[in-house]
Amino acid sequence: MIFIFIALAIALGMTILSFVAGDSKPDSEKLSAYECGFEAFDDARGRFDVRFYLVAILFIIFDLEVAFLFPWAISLGKIGLFGFWSMIIFLGILTIGFIYEWKKGALEWE
Repeated sequence: MIFIFIALAIALGMTILSFVAGDSKPDSEKLSAYECGFEAFDDARGRFDVRFYLVAILFIIFDLEVAFLFPWAISLGKIGLFGFWSMIIFLGILTIGFIYEWKKGALEWE
């Protein structure tokens, strides 16, 4: 509990200190539109198309596949045939899911 209170005190102290000591003089460049090049024209809480979420989920799935492949490839000599066939089954299931998504048209963008 002591560490939690110390961490909270340090975090609050730094936040308050940055507001007190920080220079807050925004110029026209700081107030301009960020990266997209035009001013916001709608509410930021608007609904997105479900395809954005689907692409994000697919990215996470295939990104995790790569995260599993690196340690598997490094330890392949130690885990033997059982580890090899376990990863082949994993990749097979992932490939079946990828083909299913492809056939359903989830990867098509209009």
